[in-house]
Amino acid sequence: MIFEKVKKLISKELDVSETKITLETRLSEDLGADSLDAVELVMALEDEFGISVSDDDAKDLNTVKAIVEYIENNAK
Repeated sequence: MIFEKVKKLISKELDVSETKITLETRLSEDLGADSLDAVELVMALEDEFGISVSDDDAKDLNTVKAIVEYIENNAK
C-alpha cells in the first residue's frame, strides 16, 4: 500500500513516529518540516517510487494525502 510506504519514508526522513502520520497530516504544520526537509523528502519519494517530481508539483505536496495521490497518479 502506497500510504504505508510513504508513512515509513516520512517517519525516517523527518525523524517522527509513524503513529503521528495520517492522511490528513500536514508536513510543516504538524511535523515541523522545513524547506530542506521537504526537498530531501521529495528526493526520497522519487527514489522509492521511481518518479520525478517537478518543483511546481513539489510545492503542492504539503499533506500526506497529497503525496499519496501524486504517487498514485504518477508512479509507473
